Amino acid sequence: MTHALKTTFSQPGIGLGCMNLSHAYGIPLQEDDAIKALHAAFDMGYRHFDTATLYGGGKNELLLGKALKHLRSDLFLASKCGMAIGEQSGKKEIDGRPATLKKQCEASLRRLQTDYLDLYYLHRLDPMVPIEDSVGALAELVKEGKIGAIGLSEISASTLRKAHAVHPIAAVQTEYSLWTRNAEIAVLDTCKELGTAFVAFSPVARGFLANSLHDVSTLDAKDIRNNMPRFYADTYPKNLELLPAYLAIAADVGCTPAQLALAWLQAQGDHIVPIPGTRSVDHMRDNLGADGLTLSADVLAKLDQIINRHTVHGPRYNAIQQAEIDTEEFQD
Repeated sequence: MTHALKTTFSQPGIGLGCMNLSHAYGIPLQEDDAIKALHAAFDMGYRHFDTATLYGGGKNELLLGKALKHLRSDLFLASKCGMAIGEQSGKKEIDGRPATLKKQCEASLRRLQTDYLDLYYLHRLDPMVPIEDSVGALAELVKEGKIGAIGLSEISASTLRKAHAVHPIAAVQTEYSLWTRNAEIAVLDTCKELGTAFVAFSPVARGFLANSLHDVSTLDAKDIRNNMPRFYADTYPKNLELLPAYLAIAADVGCTPAQLALAWLQAQGDHIVPIPGTRSVDHMRDNLGADGLTLSADVLAKLDQIINRHTVHGPRYNAIQQAEIDTEEFQD
């Protein structure tokens, strides 16, 4: 189907990351409950829904297809390729070869019960495949009308420039929040220069900035935070010491902790689109309440002083996870 790409992300300015309905944070929701949550998200105003081939080994896309098919014309639907659960290995594999990306796109379209995606990301840079080759394959999908725009995830500014020279890159998706500032090294400014949207995942720091996790021993055994240094048993208590001052600011502003985190993020640039993920309908509503919340310069300065790369304990990824991404790292 040939279609006109929506030129901007649909309003509101906050999207919904759908990963944890099926993947990464312990036991997934039962399908009926997940569908109800997605319908509730739409009813309260969400229009930008983000998923990926990887999530749940395709189950997340199946879920969104089943839940949102009848609403497709009213959605901005994004998915990702290049990282998936291998059919033979049963483990996560990064593969940016053109034939693989095209095959994964066809599978995503089937699972999502649609004939086009508004935005399709290369989930990770494959170090064995030139970015120009991967983006070239995605550009062919644009010409075929199967995707409206190309995105990249967890990539550096230099990789973004190489990709953009092949085909305009509509969005870069990377972790960004008060406690993860790597994007500030170069990617944020490069996105702004190139007219590329910056889509921020984990904008409430995987629950930390929402004040929703106080004891990491309560995490499910399959929760990915167990393998992230900032959530280690000997590290997390040090990070919790940052919260009282942060929560006091939220109280002074008159918003929830999650809303404060999202409002700070939106204040960093008008090209930034947060996509907080949650399984809770109440949390979805809370997050959406941050859209349009404006923080004063004084509040923004206080937040930057309390939580930043120097005050947070532990890197965001362990060594194995770090090796999978292309984003810049601070050198000090």
